[in-house]
Amino acid sequence: MSRKRNALVALGGGPSPVINASLLGIIEGCGDWPDDIDTVYGAVHGIEGVLLENLIALSGQDRTQLQKLRYTPASGAIGTCRYKLQAGAEDDYRRVVEVARAHNIGYFFYIGGNDSMDTAQKVSRLAHEMGIDLIVAGVPKTIDNDLGDEARTMIDHTPGYGSTARYWAMLMKDLEEENRGMCVSEPVSVIQAMGRKSGFITAASRLADPNRQMPLQLYFAETEQNIDSLYENVKRCVKECGRCIVVVNEGFNAGDIGEEKDGFGHMEYGANTAAAQLVAETLNTRGLPVRGLATWQMPGVLQRCTSVFRSAVDVDEAYEVGRYAVGMAMREGTGYMATILRDRDSSAYKAYFDKISLEIIADSVRYLPPEWIAEDGLDVTDDFISYAMPLIGRDMDEVRIVGGLQDFAVLDERRIDRKCPDYIPYNFR
Repeated sequence: MSRKRNALVALGGGPSPVINASLLGIIEGCGDWPDDIDTVYGAVHGIEGVLLENLIALSGQDRTQLQKLRYTPASGAIGTCRYKLQAGAEDDYRRVVEVARAHNIGYFFYIGGNDSMDTAQKVSRLAHEMGIDLIVAGVPKTIDNDLGDEARTMIDHTPGYGSTARYWAMLMKDLEEENRGMCVSEPVSVIQAMGRKSGFITAASRLADPNRQMPLQLYFAETEQNIDSLYENVKRCVKECGRCIVVVNEGFNAGDIGEEKDGFGHMEYGANTAAAQLVAETLNTRGLPVRGLATWQMPGVLQRCTSVFRSAVDVDEAYEVGRYAVGMAMREGTGYMATILRDRDSSAYKAYFDKISLEIIADSVRYLPPEWIAEDGLDVTDDFISYAMPLIGRDMDEVRIVGGLQDFAVLDERRIDRKCPDYIPYNFR
């Protein structure tokens, strides 16, 4: 009798420019264990797809399309969601385990951030309590880089951050030229970066100008700056330089922006009044010491789905950590997340892969360390630049072009036959 079982992959939370590289790594990693793993399934739209039993077969897909996953950004290939398994919704947890049992799934790989690792940990624990032999493994992902601890003992950086940091470095190079040329009419450019409570993305703006030639001010979630201090800081900069570029975290304290929240209960900043908008309005209402107006921009989801600025370092690491997770699950069993660490004894940047308990990493939150924030609170230190610069890489990642446009993966999305009764997820009731 064959002991082979199937594997299931799901994505959780917001996408990243390299999330599909991790997906490909898992698919190909499962192929390294032909005596243990039979078919690899994908959950359509993450954990919702598991609850609704919307699964597709990833094994047997067109090989050319699978290889394109390495170059395909965001989560369009199989979908993700922001569905939170509630603490009291035991029916949802049981449903995940029941679907796994019905489809002979012995390995569940969950690609995601803080909340997703919490979900993976709870599913692993429940399966054990129910006596189900289900190995659950986490694969890290978040452009915010807010998974882990400030000492970087859990994880050095998350897949997705390097590419988003590169996006911001490139964007700020362009914006500097725009602001420098238009400063007699538009002296202040305000731009908003993602990151609810962690300032890593805002900090990446400085990578465009490590020698600090730009009149750039950074407003991190970790500092106590507010709209009043920002106004005084900008006014001083404009007096000295004639212009100013301002980057604010989406969670910057600019006043009332509304209370729309996503499925995880987090503030959905893209659905509210933008902090950058309120900042620009305040600067223009109170007045600038030069002629002209402040303008604002918000890249929003573009920073997590744009393909052309992907970091080659980030793509490679996202793929490798996904592949490593499969071997980790086969060797170590359930309850771990594959992690990326940095060899701090090496003079050159060198990453390696390891594991960490899901129970430890679940719901962890990392903030930009205080020692990486400049004394005035408006910039980063050289140590941050040394940390982040290797992650964006030196070369552009390959962009596949067909007919003048990016060529992305298109998978066969036909659902496999359902084996479980219909189910209404707890949050849909």
